[in-house]
Amino acid sequence: MLRPVHNMVAQARAPQETCYTKVNADGYGIGWYDVEGAPALYRSALPMWADSNLPYLARSLESDVWLANVRSATDGLSTGIDNTQPFLHEDLLFMHNGFIRQFREVVRPALHRFLAPDIQADIRGDTDSEYLFALLRHLLTQDEELSIEEAMATLFEVLGQWLDELPAMLNLLVCDGESLYAARHAVNEVCPSLYYTTDDEAFPGAQLIASERLTDSDYWTAVPEHALLVLHPESPPELLEL
Repeated sequence: MLRPVHNMVAQARAPQETCYTKVNADGYGIGWYDVEGAPALYRSALPMWADSNLPYLARSLESDVWLANVRSATDGLSTGIDNTQPFLHEDLLFMHNGFIRQFREVVRPALHRFLAPDIQADIRGDTDSEYLFALLRHLLTQDEELSIEEAMATLFEVLGQWLDELPAMLNLLVCDGESLYAARHAVNEVCPSLYYTTDDEAFPGAQLIASERLTDSDYWTAVPEHALLVLHPESPPELLEL
């Protein structure tokens, strides 16, 4: 979050590869798994650089799995803690980088018709991102045999039917406490940037996924467009076509 040359604070102040925004100042969030394996969150509506708690948290907390997000709110979608990622449910942490055009007018009504009542009842904010997480949870609940990879692919298929010609940027990241599932995807739009590395010497023994490279190392690899990357601590990276 703080040490690499292009750390998360730098990506909040001056992102290098965003398509529509010049700063990520509408809050930030951190997700991790505690010593008992339960997911935990720290979220703030402040810009990441303005939160005086962050240096103390960053040097004190320890976990084998971390998620971090800096936010630029889509026009018309509210700021505040409820709309700040990551989102959490049971053992899952979820993040979305992107937007859905005309989400409130077209896609959200379709989601209300599609989602199970108990899934809808858990939605606290009004972002397209949280509704995408609700859709993923709905699919996993409706078919307990469905893997996370399959559920993410089905999510894109269902969403694509509602979007028709509407543009949507849909980089999603899901974590179950052990594996990371990251999709680089878009519909009627360019895909947001997404990279991964398992060899950067600045992070010995680590596997990382990031919207923008954290270091200048040549070991960062771009995730192919319309692909799903799976990172597991005991396996090499796996790339699947969407």
